[in-house]
Amino acid sequence: MATKKENLKEVKTEDMTKKLAGLREDLRSIHFKAEGSKSKNVKEGATIKKQIARLMTEMRSREIVK
Repeated sequence: MATKKENLKEVKTEDMTKKLAGLREDLRSIHFKAEGSKSKNVKEGATIKKQIARLMTEMRSREIVK
């Protein structure tokens, strides 16, 4: 259950934007899947939202520092 978090300070900004777009697409697909049937992993949406928030926080902190 305890997974190792990736270190976002070592990731390039371009890679972060690509990962952010991918996570948003995953979240969108989860929402549409949930419309028709029950999901097996009900916490999946919440974990993706947290990952998006972490990415956006790191991107914002880099923007402020510049």
